[in-house]
Amino acid sequence: MYRNQTKEIRIGSVKIGGDNPVAIQSMTNTKTEDVEATVAQILRLEAAGCEIIRCAVPTMEAAQALGEIKKRIHIPLVADIHFDYRLAIAAIENGADKIRINPGNIGSPERVKAVVDCAKEHGIPIRVGVNSGSLEKHLLEKYGGVTAEGIVESALDKVHMIEEMGYDNLVVSIKSSDVLMCVRAHELIAEQCPYPLHVGITESGTVYSGNVKSSVGLGIILYEGIGNTIRVSLTGDPVEEIRTAKLILKTLGLRKGGIEVVSCPTCGRTKIDLIGLANQVEEMVADIPLDIKVAVMGCAVNGPGEAKEADIGIAGGVGEGLLIKKGQIVKKVKEEELLNTLRQELLNWNR
Repeated sequence: MYRNQTKEIRIGSVKIGGDNPVAIQSMTNTKTEDVEATVAQILRLEAAGCEIIRCAVPTMEAAQALGEIKKRIHIPLVADIHFDYRLAIAAIENGADKIRINPGNIGSPERVKAVVDCAKEHGIPIRVGVNSGSLEKHLLEKYGGVTAEGIVESALDKVHMIEEMGYDNLVVSIKSSDVLMCVRAHELIAEQCPYPLHVGITESGTVYSGNVKSSVGLGIILYEGIGNTIRVSLTGDPVEEIRTAKLILKTLGLRKGGIEVVSCPTCGRTKIDLIGLANQVEEMVADIPLDIKVAVMGCAVNGPGEAKEADIGIAGGVGEGLLIKKGQIVKKVKEEELLNTLRQELLNWNR
């Protein structure tokens, strides 16, 4: 798939932009001042596949906590700053690998420059973030409300301000909870911005609605070759953000690895608890490092045929089930043995 070429930026040990793969990012929802809770959550996110983590820095205590947090994690740490430029400087001095600011709410150009100078001294990138909800009054008047064009103009104004201060180690983020507006804004900015883009649908909602909105929005944007890091914003456990982000990237062919589970939608012929079984299979395969497709079918009549495109699968009958490889029935087992039979086959795959 074609990728829009941008400047390459390093965030700690991770490179983004250029020819580098799209990186998965999340944000902690613990109080950053609580080092133990924050580290524990980050380690869970790492295990799930998070590659860059962002923490809110609303207080000086939070900024100072970053130093201890960073010692105990293994992925780049981004500090999210609003309003107080002193917190941005403190976050950088305490080891943040990148900072996220909206220059519009940091204050005067002198305060923005103080942050830029500190980032330059420490050699870390600045993510310039603009949300549709924070659009300036003159842009709202110019475009008659919140529009994709206004979001882009706001972001580029801030990029140019930092460039004029002599710094171009930048990542740009433009977000909206309106999916189609967000898509349009990314299409516009990709034509004008040489920097890597962090992509997400902001305030997308709960795990259910947020996953749908993020999958649609990120899917379109990424398919058009736009985006260098992504975050699926959900009101819930951030580990769910990583699971969804990985699946979006895999579905688009932008990432390989991990078992893909496919399952039939169930019908009147289904004689087993297929919904429960499919969920169990998906959970079971999460820790198995294979790049294959597993089918879970509820009908022993059509199961083998429907599972032909999968590498391996199971199909349920009345109190029993079939183990299938490449559409061929390998053996019949009792229903209660289906899950473990599949797991053993996967653990011994190609060995």
